[in-house]
Amino acid sequence: MRRVAVPLLGRPKLRRHHRSFAIQRHAAAAFSVDATGADSAFNSAADVGAPGRRARRRALPDDGLQLSQFVASAARATEERPVAGGEGGGWGSSCNDPGPAPVAASLDKLRAQMLNEEGGTGGRRLKFHLKTYGCQMNVSDSDIVRSVLLGAGGADGTRYEETHDEMDADVLLTNTCAIRENAESKVWHRLRELRARDAKFPLEWSSAEAMEGPRRKRVIGVLGCMAERLKEDMFKDGTADLIAGPDAYRDLPRLISTLSPWGLSSKDIGGAPSDDDPVQGAINVQLSLDETYADVTPVRANPGEVSAFVSVMRGCNNMCSYCVVPFTRGRERSRELESIVAEATNLHQTERVKEVVLLGQNVNSYHDKSDGARLARPSPEGLGRMEEREFGYRTSNDGFTNMFKLRGGAGYYFADLVEAVSDISPEVRVRFTSPHPKDYPPELLQLMADRPNVCNQLHMPAQSGSSSVLQRMRRGYTREAYLTLLDDVRATIPDVAISSDFISGFCGETEEEHRDTLDLMGRVAYDQAYMFAYSMRGKTHAHRSMTDDVPIDVKMRRLNEVIKLFRTKVQERNDATEVGRIRLVLVEGESKRSRLGHRGMSGRTDQNKRIIFPVDSDGTDVEEDRRSLSTVCWSEEEIRPLVQVIGSRGAEAGKMRLPRSKVPLRAGDYAAVLVTEARGHTLRGHALWKATLMGFNEMQGQLTDHDKRCELSGLIERAESHNGRI
Repeated sequence: MRRVAVPLLGRPKLRRHHRSFAIQRHAAAAFSVDATGADSAFNSAADVGAPGRRARRRALPDDGLQLSQFVASAARATEERPVAGGEGGGWGSSCNDPGPAPVAASLDKLRAQMLNEEGGTGGRRLKFHLKTYGCQMNVSDSDIVRSVLLGAGGADGTRYEETHDEMDADVLLTNTCAIRENAESKVWHRLRELRARDAKFPLEWSSAEAMEGPRRKRVIGVLGCMAERLKEDMFKDGTADLIAGPDAYRDLPRLISTLSPWGLSSKDIGGAPSDDDPVQGAINVQLSLDETYADVTPVRANPGEVSAFVSVMRGCNNMCSYCVVPFTRGRERSRELESIVAEATNLHQTERVKEVVLLGQNVNSYHDKSDGARLARPSPEGLGRMEEREFGYRTSNDGFTNMFKLRGGAGYYFADLVEAVSDISPEVRVRFTSPHPKDYPPELLQLMADRPNVCNQLHMPAQSGSSSVLQRMRRGYTREAYLTLLDDVRATIPDVAISSDFISGFCGETEEEHRDTLDLMGRVAYDQAYMFAYSMRGKTHAHRSMTDDVPIDVKMRRLNEVIKLFRTKVQERNDATEVGRIRLVLVEGESKRSRLGHRGMSGRTDQNKRIIFPVDSDGTDVEEDRRSLSTVCWSEEEIRPLVQVIGSRGAEAGKMRLPRSKVPLRAGDYAAVLVTEARGHTLRGHALWKATLMGFNEMQGQLTDHDKRCELSGLIERAESHNGRI
């Protein structure tokens, strides 16, 4: 196994003794990387290779003390021999004395005292606060960070707990986005604000006898894509103490341990500077070729939510000219299919999750190439080398190409994964994001059409409607190929909703190319769109070889035209295709604008459109958690006979009677909701009955035309106003 040492890097421009500490104390903390680049646990310097003159010069002193084990050493010394000194203890004396402490005795004593105050001999507790910016992948990554910290037990005995109060935290972590300049500006503003608040409102000392001179300092950490892109530049102006890239979250406990949790140094208490003082900056931005965190069980911020993200792959190989993701997230690597299915199954069975969202930067390029996957889905025998590389992979149509050529081979592909997750339960919805248009092969589209629990919603980011702009963007398709794919999608999945991304003002974009984008939006009539002005990012192909030559005022004008056209078209489309329809809705809880006297619940349709419906007068009308609000409606069992009568066009429907009693409808339930109004891409409606996913789809087959749906909803509304009599 090939091993590559990745030492902890200190903050630039530190005093020499601080940099020396960062190297001496943590050169031993290195990633082990096998021949394929796989990183594993940290190993000692002895594993890296025979030390040379430089390594011997930096060897650890034989004093038995490391900063990461400082407090634990004090605890062991306290347990093994009598302690001399005042309250809180000292190092004591023994024939096995480890030698003089490398810092002033008064600092030693104070730290040992704090250990006892914070958590006794069992170690200290640090509180952390975690704020997330950016995409769904960042939300999922924050769940991984939370799991790593809450499950951490450092060599120094440190334990972590999460707090929602920023000023109560010892460690302030911000998970960042680098996709646009505006996203980074928000993070810089937050970091400066945190540093100012930390200076103005320092943490309280836990000991009543603590010294008044030094203050207790918070650790401010930056995680994610912005940390990976800017690296040591994040230390600018002292705004950050800790920097960790997307593949370094396992290392967070060690990185935090290198920084003083109390902000104390020898100088703070009047002593001379020491190599054992805490470092002033800790960083790990090493990207991995195989890190997927597959063995880390995410700890969700809101475990009661009915929808959950499951990360299935990381990184991106597409290298679009405008995009920084390949440089902040690294190369594509996929989790094993079995581990994904196991996580999704656990979410459904233990946390009552009803919707699983499969996540990846290029999610539909998923390819499990593990040994087990290759054995289960091998390449046919007799294939040549190039044929074997191309086996199993198909683009959406012949008009799509790949920047990254090595896409094929044995193993499981995305359609296999979607099928396996949808098999967990017929009552669990499956979605996925964010895909690339090139990776919608016919078998994936047909699977979506055949499986009722695979949602009829596709994200198809066009970015531009101009073939010439798409070529400069290195998207790998033309306008014509994209429109052909859309025709195939709507022919295979007639009730599908399409969303997209658009960038206005890319390098060299002309007015004619902008009009091509407007024309594409008018032709497709998207159900949802995410629209932005172009923001050049460092390291990208556009940054190296193009000029950001579209003036900002022109970008904003074009963007506003795109947004205005989208809003017009989405209103027209929803008025035509949604109003009057009965949609299956996964209820998420109380709507954000709900208030006493006007309570409402919200959820999402199969097409991922938010719909709001009022709470029945018999429902709850008290202040409570938004997810615990409930209403009442008819049950599916009572509605089914009515649907059968209407579906057969019998004359008995008017003689039927529904029971007066209704059943509760809560977050996590499915509801059949009549859409009564569309306001942009948000719908409003009226809950008709509590449904199941399979039962609703069976009844939908009996309500194939508009007149039957109107008749059913009219009969139910009449029954509600006449005590069940139709």
